[in-house]
Amino acid sequence: MSGFSDRDQTALVVIDMQRGVVTGNHEVDRVTHTIADLVDRARADGAPVVWVQDHAELERGSEQWQLVDELQPADGEVRVDKRFGDSFEATDLEDRLAERGVGRLVVTGAQTDACIRATLHGALTRGYDVTLVADAHTTEDLREWGSPISPEQAIAYANLYWTFARGARASGQVVPAAEVSFDTAVTA
Repeated sequence: MSGFSDRDQTALVVIDMQRGVVTGNHEVDRVTHTIADLVDRARADGAPVVWVQDHAELERGSEQWQLVDELQPADGEVRVDKRFGDSFEATDLEDRLAERGVGRLVVTGAQTDACIRATLHGALTRGYDVTLVADAHTTEDLREWGSPISPEQAIAYANLYWTFARGARASGQVVPAAEVSFDTAVTA
């Protein structure tokens, strides 16, 4: 249903899995392992892998800005530096996806209740079908800053509401990593 009739490719998007972002996040080791497996599967299937890194609060090139050791881009994979929560905002992400014929995104990474949420909505409104991988996103505990919910609840809530995401030209879905497929823009 993607808003792009000429784009049949699916891309894996890994958002902000940077040392300074994920330290102390909920089940970050498990999530990192799950994302690493998805990266391997995407590469094996010939699907583009897109790496997004935030430099609004992290100095580009610093130790904290670096991706976690287990997740490293291969030569030629798309890298996007962003300053806003939505990975599309003021970046060349849309152009890079168009060059690769991508009309469907599989989204993973951090922070569930910030950059993941913003990118999901940004993609949907731009016409991308967007799959949120239920067990491949994480967030920190924001209760000390006023959040009324735990990280587990934030993740569960995102998985719930994205199940119902629909736009005029695109839709969202939520699947566990085991059900993600990079073949012909379909999940199992």
